[in-house]
Amino acid sequence: MSHSDNKINDVLITAWTKKGNGSGLDQKTGSKTVEVPFTAPGDLVQAELSRKRSGVYQAHLKEVITPSPLRQPAKCRHFGVCGGCRWQHISYAEQLKIKEETVKALFLPLLDLETQFYPIEPCVSPWQYRNKMEFSFSSDAKGERYLGLIMDSSGGKVLNLSECHLVNPWYIDVLTAVRDWWEDEELAAYHLSKNTGALRTLTVREGIRTGDRMVMLTVSGNPDFALKQAELDSFVRTIQKAMGTFAGNLSILLRIQQIAKGRETQFFEILLLGKDQIEEKLLVQNDPTVPPKLFSFDVGPTSFFQPNTLQAERLYGLAIQHLNITQKDAVVYDLYCGTGTLGICVAGLAARVIGIEIVPEAAIDARANAAKNGFPDIEILTGAVDEVMRSEAFKLVPPPDIVMVDPPRVGLDPTTIAALGALKPQKILYISCNPVTQVQNITALKPFGYRLEVVHPVDQFPQTVHIENIAILSLMCP
Repeated sequence: MSHSDNKINDVLITAWTKKGNGSGLDQKTGSKTVEVPFTAPGDLVQAELSRKRSGVYQAHLKEVITPSPLRQPAKCRHFGVCGGCRWQHISYAEQLKIKEETVKALFLPLLDLETQFYPIEPCVSPWQYRNKMEFSFSSDAKGERYLGLIMDSSGGKVLNLSECHLVNPWYIDVLTAVRDWWEDEELAAYHLSKNTGALRTLTVREGIRTGDRMVMLTVSGNPDFALKQAELDSFVRTIQKAMGTFAGNLSILLRIQQIAKGRETQFFEILLLGKDQIEEKLLVQNDPTVPPKLFSFDVGPTSFFQPNTLQAERLYGLAIQHLNITQKDAVVYDLYCGTGTLGICVAGLAARVIGIEIVPEAAIDARANAAKNGFPDIEILTGAVDEVMRSEAFKLVPPPDIVMVDPPRVGLDPTTIAALGALKPQKILYISCNPVTQVQNITALKPFGYRLEVVHPVDQFPQTVHIENIAILSLMCP
């Protein structure tokens, strides 16, 4: 863009974009639509315009000239640079309102007079709620070293993080200690394009209800940059020292990520200290008339587990309450079951639970977790959902009364939607982290005789634009 195109313009923000950025018109021409991260409707800002995408100018916030009435001071010094948060500059009540209105607007064409639309479920705590964080190592041409989160709109540049309010403070103690350790070591950050260097990521996770802690260092598999035993020993000592007086279960792992042209990436994990899993517990209220039940899960270094433990409890509890399983001989399918959490939570209410999971390691974890919670009869089938449902072995499985789906962000593929329509379960529970694809999928399921019974948004990720949503579909009587 040339200087004559007025790179720095005043912009009056009037709306939110899907990404949670502010959007408005530049005040000079009154015709250019500009998207500015970290702004709010009502802000008059000075913004530096960059490229144009789909008719909208992308911009960086330079200065707030007149603040919006919605605006409040951010809690974190990195807000506005770090890509981890989007909405610290507006109140939590306002965040909830935007999320609820977003879901309602998306679902409006599907709502009928009998659909129950519940107000959004707020997060137990809008701060220090995450149980896992992945930090990146990076270095620039000058040799400056960075360890932290990716900067917003930076094309992958890393910010040297010194605080983060989405996790417990000990995460930053570990991060700072590892950064200091790196200063003393002759180790380079990994560069993907050249396949050089060693250090890729630092993953930190904890059991919120158990206190177990895990730290995993991911390095490149290029043997020219392999860490020496002395470097690994000093890394372990560094983590132990950063933990201070912590006396609980601590796991430290090394993960080697090996890439080779034309070959699948391979991963190898080496245990450096403690156990190769941490334990997490979920206190889930499946029935509002009885006390909640405690479930235990072993979480491996690469296992998927809901990143917000306390809100996952609310999410699963509400979803199961809305399902209202009264049929004692009910057969439940749990598609995209991951490590089996949702299926295990309903197992005591149904006669049979059958899960399908594509990741073999997750399927192994799911079977172990089912046994750990006293449900060894839960069946976990390994493979892609649509392939398993077309397989010969699947013909031996009894038809479902209830199907639960919690798919990836892309939603259900057409084959799975057709298979669900053919199975005709009485109820479908659809949990989604992407209400846009959820609405598309439910619209595609309606012609099979389903109506939307319940919509219930749940906020799992305060300070961000992400929304989790529960939907219940029921089969209409012919």
